[in-house]
Amino acid sequence: MQRAVIFDMDGVIVDSEDFWKRAEKEVFTSLGVHVTEEHSALTKSMTTLEVTKFWFDRFPWQGTALEVVEQMVIDRVIDLINKEDCRIKGVKAFIENLKSNNFKIGLATNSPNKIIPAVLKKMEIGHLFDTVSSAEFEENGKPDPAIYLTTAAKLNIRVANCIAIEDSYSGMLAAKRAGMKVVAFTNGNSNIDFEIADFKIDHFDYFNIDTLN
Repeated sequence: MQRAVIFDMDGVIVDSEDFWKRAEKEVFTSLGVHVTEEHSALTKSMTTLEVTKFWFDRFPWQGTALEVVEQMVIDRVIDLINKEDCRIKGVKAFIENLKSNNFKIGLATNSPNKIIPAVLKKMEIGHLFDTVSSAEFEENGKPDPAIYLTTAAKLNIRVANCIAIEDSYSGMLAAKRAGMKVVAFTNGNSNIDFEIADFKIDHFDYFNIDTLN
């Protein structure tokens, strides 16, 4: 029986979540939006287009299409990924260990498809993935299960034999709704509800993959 591990991207493979905050604040502020921490917290698990619509609904701007603004945010995040250190310790060796133990490897992210190659290049792990999927091509992003169902189908692995690694409640919920087991990657964060996870990883260096068997 072959199994698969499907990774979330931001906060699991690459430590880029602060980049999204910075990019969104820079871009939306330049359009006259009053970006607050309170409102930003509500957008954490949204797709980039959903975030753009969120701010436009509250602080509508003139002269720049939503799709253009979305691309401005994406391009700024890619720039930050390329320039700054955002590697998550141990993740490459962890994936290599999974591959050597005959797991198929997938990626399922709410981030736009354009971001994925930049992350895989930065982490030097593109060759380790059997498939990658972006919620950009789904009707709804996480917590909807569509992105996980799509990724399992592309891997040709039954959802019951897939394990998702997530760092957010909405991501864990998406994987659970798809019928998968879930590993919560905390990265030292104690502020997220990990109760629905089947396993928990604090750091990739210290997780024994035999736990997944």
